[in-house]
Amino acid sequence: MKTSLTVLVLVLLLSILVGCAPGPNPSRKMASEHGEFAGFGLGLWQGFIAPFVFVVSLFKGDLNVYEVHNNGSWYNFGYLFGLACFFGGGGNRTSRWCGKSNIGADAKIDD
Repeated sequence: MKTSLTVLVLVLLLSILVGCAPGPNPSRKMASEHGEFAGFGLGLWQGFIAPFVFVVSLFKGDLNVYEVHNNGSWYNFGYLFGLACFFGGGGNRTSRWCGKSNIGADAKIDD
């Protein structure tokens, strides 16, 4: 009974998450009014400044957080990489949360 309830809850949560997925971007690979596409470099920069831009966009309605006129996957990769750089990536904190510790050069290991 407990296992089936857990599976049901997981399927329900997964269905909700899939329902929240964004749709296609019709402006992807379509040049802006200046004839340009946003690529990896601009995605990296915009991902890094995204938290600041989000706060400003709350008060200024015509400011977007994400560039819709982009070249696709490379812009998305740069954007996510920029966000990860801003927030620190979380790699070091994960080992602390899991209870693992870093073994230093002076640590003794018993055979």
